[in-house]
Amino acid sequence: MAFSDEIRTMYVNQLEDLKNQGIFKEERAICAPQDSDIEVEFPIGSEKKKVINMCANNYLGLSSHPDVVEAAHEGLDHRGYGMSSVRFICGTQDIHKELEKKLTEFLGTEDTILFPSCMDANAGVFEAVLSEKDVMIADRLVHASIIDGMRLCKAQNDSYKHSDMNHLEQKLQLHQDKRIRLIITDGAFSMDGDLAKMDKIVELAEKYNAMVFVDDSHASGYIGKTGRGVHEHFGVVGKIDIITTTLGKALGGASGGCVSGRREIVEMCRQKARPYLFSNTVAPVIVEGALKVLDIISKSTERRDKLEKNTEFWRKGLTEGGLIIKEGETAIVPVMLFNAKLSQDFAKDLYDEGIYAVGFFFPVVPKGQARIRTQLSAAHEMHHLEKALDAFLKVGKKYNILHKTKNEVIEMYGS
Repeated sequence: MAFSDEIRTMYVNQLEDLKNQGIFKEERAICAPQDSDIEVEFPIGSEKKKVINMCANNYLGLSSHPDVVEAAHEGLDHRGYGMSSVRFICGTQDIHKELEKKLTEFLGTEDTILFPSCMDANAGVFEAVLSEKDVMIADRLVHASIIDGMRLCKAQNDSYKHSDMNHLEQKLQLHQDKRIRLIITDGAFSMDGDLAKMDKIVELAEKYNAMVFVDDSHASGYIGKTGRGVHEHFGVVGKIDIITTTLGKALGGASGGCVSGRREIVEMCRQKARPYLFSNTVAPVIVEGALKVLDIISKSTERRDKLEKNTEFWRKGLTEGGLIIKEGETAIVPVMLFNAKLSQDFAKDLYDEGIYAVGFFFPVVPKGQARIRTQLSAAHEMHHLEKALDAFLKVGKKYNILHKTKNEVIEMYGS
């Protein structure tokens, strides 16, 4: 047998080492629809507990919205459970084309193509539109799915320091001999919650004849005056060449993603992007749910506006209470703990207080940057946030980290 006792022991030891380092990940089982109030089993198989969810990507609170659920049921009834095929064979329905059209209108682009996920979109787009004659210049904190997509592409791979426009300009100057220079960035950075400087990036792209790619997964639906994303927030709608985003966060919370942008780039993805050509189509239930989501958020900014107020309250409460957070404008609010084990212990104590949150540590974030990433939702009412804030400050007091500096926390717990 290839999987020998020696190999098994090797993996057992590696897993045990992760536990000893305090970086072993344990899953929780949610036994209810995704919402601000959920029932959780932790550890899995234990008694269920009602908790407040402070770590979902359910930014607009639409994951279990009754109108979205009803639309999904209609999709199931009228278009079936799944397509059992890829798009270019027999996997395209009229509702797929309708959703692509509505996403194009919402994002303010020329065309859109659906993918099974945004990870698939990022895996397929670079290889489809670039060659060895080109260069990709990426922010050093881009999402892992972008990095994986870049690895699949033959274009030269380069990077610039996070949000450092001077360094980006140097790289653009360096690569003027390339056929295409593609600037690559997240719109809202998922671990820190800050926004890319899209106005400055576009300015540099125009100056040096470069193209711009943005993964706006953590911004689509609520960033910008009407929730279109970072390009709306920075006033550069129509100036971004490639936008990838997901239906799995603010836009309903199910699954599915897309590439949206210049029509020729979208068509290249339709012809050549491997995750599109060789993966089953987004299920009809998800398509119909996403169409309803776009209807809801296009008619009113009420949910986006509520989320903004919730975020302001949360950021202010944590800061005044003495916890260290990352500054930003998004609903992603990282509570910095710097030590992996501390982040795990802190999360477990929060759970005992009725708050569901998860510790993040290497390799999800750099070593010494462990945190609990809190995420706000329009589904949160003030009583949720007040209870959660009390719990965070209570646990912070237990570990004696309130009103401490980063160096003081690291001195106590290590990094």
